[in-house]
Amino acid sequence: MRLLAALAFTLAAGSAMAQPPSIPPEVIAAARRTVVMTVPGMDRVAVTKNLPYAGGSDPRIAMDVYRPDGLKSGERRGAVIFIHGGGPPGAPMKEIGAFTSYGRLTAAQGLVGVTFTHRLGFPQGVAEGATDVAAAVAYVRAHAAELNIDPDRICLAAYSAGGAMLAPYVKDAPSWLRCLVAYYPMMDLEGSAQHRASNAAETLTAQSPLRQVAEPGRKAPLYLARAGADEIPELLPGVDRFVAEALRRDYPLTVANNPAAPHSFDLTGPTPRTLEILQETFAFLRRSLGG
Repeated sequence: MRLLAALAFTLAAGSAMAQPPSIPPEVIAAARRTVVMTVPGMDRVAVTKNLPYAGGSDPRIAMDVYRPDGLKSGERRGAVIFIHGGGPPGAPMKEIGAFTSYGRLTAAQGLVGVTFTHRLGFPQGVAEGATDVAAAVAYVRAHAAELNIDPDRICLAAYSAGGAMLAPYVKDAPSWLRCLVAYYPMMDLEGSAQHRASNAAETLTAQSPLRQVAEPGRKAPLYLARAGADEIPELLPGVDRFVAEALRRDYPLTVANNPAAPHSFDLTGPTPRTLEILQETFAFLRRSLGG
């Protein structure tokens, strides 16, 4: 994936994102990219950093929480938990511009944004990533009061390879899960030769949204943003297979197609269609979470 080198650089360079001579400028620019939609107040949100959601055994596996400015003690808001795509081992994915800006964008619109680093790689690490996602969700719900979160109003928003982390929730959504969001997501692990070579078959089945959408269970509304010119091998065909199967089963699915858009289109240019999709996404979140 194009951003993997940038994300590995982020770990080496630290939060200041200084530029070592050996790092190409385009790599640094990729790591710094932010979501192209902005709203007033993004600079005034409250940020809690580096919560040890997985027990603290690895300081890199940590969580940040972005809250609207001025929340009172005991005040609760719906929360969006952002799930990043695959990254190099040890890369602090929550620190890249994409997720710091999504956290701020969410909080500035009255919801709580949660970002965290997990162990999903590309294509390896699917089981480890799924374990970390479950731990992050459990941490948010267990600590909801101190984080100003309503534990029964949560959305999971996944990006790129992180789409596979939605599989258990596509299968059977708990009552607290109000909605799902997936941007240019990996939705068919079983159909990916790269993933078959790097992960156990039973893991691919359990973490393939295409397979799990067919299983019985409560179905939470899903907003899926499709990149019509996604250059990541095997990704777009899997999206289209998932959409066809979900619609065949009458899943509560909204598909927003961005024709000719590349992977990570929400970070690469504020085209009218991209801005429309981002605005629709946050309207969907506010409706679903009551914010």
